Amino acid sequence: MSFSLRVKNEICRYANMSREEAVAELSAIMKVSGTLLLGGIKKFGFKIITENAPTARFLFKLLKDKFDIHTKILAKRSNSLKKNHIYEIIISEDGKVRGLLKEVGILKEEGDIFSLDYSIPRDMVRTDLLKRAYIRGAFLGGGSISNPEKTYHLEFVTHNDIYAGDLSSLINEYGLNSKIIQRKNSFIVYIKEGEQIVNLLSIMGAYSALLKLENIRIMKDMRNNVNRLVNCETANLSKTVNASVRQTESIKLIQRRIGLNRLPENLREIAELRLNYPDESLKELGEMLKPKVGKSGVNHRLRRIEKIAEELRKER
Repeated sequence: MSFSLRVKNEICRYANMSREEAVAELSAIMKVSGTLLLGGIKKFGFKIITENAPTARFLFKLLKDKFDIHTKILAKRSNSLKKNHIYEIIISEDGKVRGLLKEVGILKEEGDIFSLDYSIPRDMVRTDLLKRAYIRGAFLGGGSISNPEKTYHLEFVTHNDIYAGDLSSLINEYGLNSKIIQRKNSFIVYIKEGEQIVNLLSIMGAYSALLKLENIRIMKDMRNNVNRLVNCETANLSKTVNASVRQTESIKLIQRRIGLNRLPENLREIAELRLNYPDESLKELGEMLKPKVGKSGVNHRLRRIEKIAEELRKER
């Protein structure tokens, strides 16, 4: 089961809602994934399409229990390569469907003129519960979330720029940072940050999916931290080894050309230690001296030795 289906199946189990919440949730579903059907003069029908069987059952029960509307569900084989089933929920009762379309804010009727409303009516999302219900419906209708093992990406597919702007603004009222892009003829409202996706799952009430995502985030953070530490240690080790090789070569050059006895005593001591202990760090070399010398002091002496070696190379 994909992570999107996990979230949608969990949302579909949310049953204890008022009629106002049902109106808000149904409005979002219908605006995102619905199609208006024209059957004749002033005769309307409506069709909602989903690929998720639990969503189809949820809509059938919601319409029956909250709106006393009996619908037909048709299952078809998708034409896509995946060959999944798609489910069509058809509302065909003329008298009730017109009232439903008005109640959910899809149809406007002014005299004999009908028009479609692509915005989100502010009265429909005036409370926190109604906002959460609306966002749940938008996700059931056109939402998806990528496998968090691979990447963090949650999106809502909409078909109108006005609606996409309203939905993005509604989501951002919770302190989130959703954005909009156009993809062919669709307008996508999306979030790409893991923490913000977690917050949105909490808003929708998908707490099991939220915990699953948080566990994945923790494991990924741990892996990333380990990788950073390993890379840092590897870089430091490589730097130490390269410095040791360079210092050893300089000391051997001095030894061949003029002999280490020609060096000042403090430089001769550290040079002999470096030859005898090529793998030790500067701190460890400093602790072998009597009296002990700090890391910066050892580094200073070795730099002086390298400078002497460089002058000998130039003379040659």
